[in-house]
Amino acid sequence: MAERIGKEKIVREDGYLYYLGKDGYVWGTPMKTNPKGRKSKVGSEKISRATGYLYFIDKGGYVARAKMNRKGRK
Repeated sequence: MAERIGKEKIVREDGYLYYLGKDGYVWGTPMKTNPKGRKSKVGSEKISRATGYLYFIDKGGYVARAKMNRKGRK
C-alpha cells in the first residue's frame, strides 16, 4: 500500500512522463510521441528519499512511496 508524502499537486500534461529525480524534485520528460517537448522541473517541493522505497506520482498528482518487495534481499 502506498503512502502520500508530497503536499504539492502536480498537474499532468499528455505526452509527458513524470518522475522523482535524484535531486528530490519532480521532473517531466517528453515521451517519444511528443518530439517537441523539453525536459523540465515541474515541482518546487523537495522530497528526501529513504532506502527501500519506490517513489512515484499517484493518480491524484501527489508524490507517493511504496515499500519495495525485494524477495528476501535488503
